[in-house]
Amino acid sequence: MPARPQINLPTPGSRRAIVIGAGSFGTAVAVLLARGGFKTTLQTRSAEQAARLEEDRENVAYLPEVPLPRELRVEPMSAGLSRADYVFLGVPSKGIAQVIENLNRSGLPARTPVISMAKGLVPPDGLAPTTLLNQVCGVDRVGCLGGPAHAREMVTEGAALVAASTNVQVSAAVAQVFMRAGVVCEQSNDPVGVELSGIAKNAAALAAGATEGQGLNAAGAAAGHIFAEVWRYAERQGGKPESMIGLAGTGDLVGTALAPQSRNRRAGELLGQGVPASEIPARIGQAVEALDMVPLLATALRRAHVDAPVTAALHGLISGELPLDEWVARVRTTVPPPAVRDSAWRRAIARVRRRQVTESVLRSDA
Repeated sequence: MPARPQINLPTPGSRRAIVIGAGSFGTAVAVLLARGGFKTTLQTRSAEQAARLEEDRENVAYLPEVPLPRELRVEPMSAGLSRADYVFLGVPSKGIAQVIENLNRSGLPARTPVISMAKGLVPPDGLAPTTLLNQVCGVDRVGCLGGPAHAREMVTEGAALVAASTNVQVSAAVAQVFMRAGVVCEQSNDPVGVELSGIAKNAAALAAGATEGQGLNAAGAAAGHIFAEVWRYAERQGGKPESMIGLAGTGDLVGTALAPQSRNRRAGELLGQGVPASEIPARIGQAVEALDMVPLLATALRRAHVDAPVTAALHGLISGELPLDEWVARVRTTVPPPAVRDSAWRRAIARVRRRQVTESVLRSDA
């Protein structure tokens, strides 16, 4: 195993972090937080699961052959959150609403930031996890993680995370602890863009996997259409384009699309082979975020009046209402709206540039 880079940053002192959810990603994040200097606790669904992890000192079910650091505590969620300075939510988006609703009842301190790590939408309304967190905790205490970070590679080779919050102090503190653990972590003040970038990449990876059997051009087109449709939605929510084209968006998409162990891409491949969506999680052995999220995404785009024919078609493929050949035809024949928009902002920039050129010419003539 190559040595992880160490970066000299101020020590986080006695800060305590609790990671809720002991799946592969939650476990990996807990390992990194402990390496980065947070006094970290990994909380499991049940006391039985906590006892098993404590005995094995390894998450055999979800992250095998990765030893848990000696200083990492393990306990069930019933232990509460009263000791937490930071809380990280490592549960799938379909179950995150209940966890969010229980935060205050679990003793969440009044000033403790809560960081969502889910890359999906919350049923039944298709809300982003940070939207629910904003309602419960307030905007200044909420953040999210994005970027290409497959769990196993993250703890052995590194990753490229994005810590996003409108509160710069929150994003800086989270980024710093990951950097101390040897993981690159960009700071962002655009949680909307980062969160929707992760949602877009999961849907796009699923779409590419479902179309790969029809050719790489079709797979690329499927992913590109999904990304563009979600971006038009993100733009209306105030998201910034650099989030979609940076680590949280295209970087994460490439990582997911190339990874042999990617659940979302593999689920797409199984869809393309005619396997019903209801059977896919059992075949893969874990929840597949995109299978639950794409129907919610299609609904959210429709409610926002965003033209999204490929996302809607992917929903139809998942539900079994659209045959594979019709899905492929939709991908191959959809023409997106023009990418160049003559907005008032662009016209204003163009006027400034023309004025600068004119002034430069006049000065040279003089």
